[in-house]
Amino acid sequence: MVGGTWDLQAGQWTDDTSMALCLASSLITQKGFNPYDQMIRYKWWYKHGYLSSIGQCFDIDNATRTSLEEFYHRQIQLKKDFNYQTESEIDQLPLDFIKQVQFDLNCSSPSISGNGALMRLAPVPLFFYRKPSLAVELSGQSARLTHGDDIAFDACRYYGALIVAVIHGESKENLLSDQFYDSHQIWFGSKPLHNEIVRITKGSFKRSRDYKDGIRDKGHIAWALEAALWAFESADTFEKGALNAVNLSDDTDTTAAIYGQLAGAYYGYWKIPAQIERFNKLHSIIASNAPTSH
Repeated sequence: MVGGTWDLQAGQWTDDTSMALCLASSLITQKGFNPYDQMIRYKWWYKHGYLSSIGQCFDIDNATRTSLEEFYHRQIQLKKDFNYQTESEIDQLPLDFIKQVQFDLNCSSPSISGNGALMRLAPVPLFFYRKPSLAVELSGQSARLTHGDDIAFDACRYYGALIVAVIHGESKENLLSDQFYDSHQIWFGSKPLHNEIVRITKGSFKRSRDYKDGIRDKGHIAWALEAALWAFESADTFEKGALNAVNLSDDTDTTAAIYGQLAGAYYGYWKIPAQIERFNKLHSIIASNAPTSH
């Protein structure tokens, strides 16, 4: 697939993958969950094209843009308050200091529930899969940085749990069962999922006629989650599900990115078709975007 709104070449990715790469880079380099560093890397992508497939930020959603602008303004105030000289200095501040000065990292208003939090999620549950409860909680926390609504928090908790369950070897039948949430309740702790997400866990995505049956992703995180799960449930190969996801139209790259997180974990790297893999430009892009360059 080439062209589209941004006239991309095969193998070039959009904001969804750039933000996921930023998150993965943070988890690996920080050896854990550092929300300040995550926001730094998202800012680098936004301002400098860090981990973009074309060397610049494009296709950023309004909610993420607003949150990153707010984060940047808070950083500037931090720089003034503590007499730092450069932006690089504040970018390198340790998380302990950020906590000590009570720097607020949740840069979104509480009503923001777009799909941008879910599209980048996979690195968190993959990194913490050995501790399912922690993986689920941090999946939710990763959303709060840019999308403040509880429904975004819970959509990411639920999808994070599905990815963790895949890594632990659970069957597709179990993943899509309307009992999944109930049978994994211990992973979610004492806070229940939002009613809209519970509705999805009970199988609201199981519809036979795709868009005509109301499956769509027009930006809201619950719709995006439902669309991705419909694509996963509707096919028995990675490629078929991906095609089903993009053929829903609407926010195609994000629906496909969300689908690909769960489907990629389920089918595995070696089941990704060769015609897709040969266009993969990740290695050269990542190598040319070392964190020290910013």
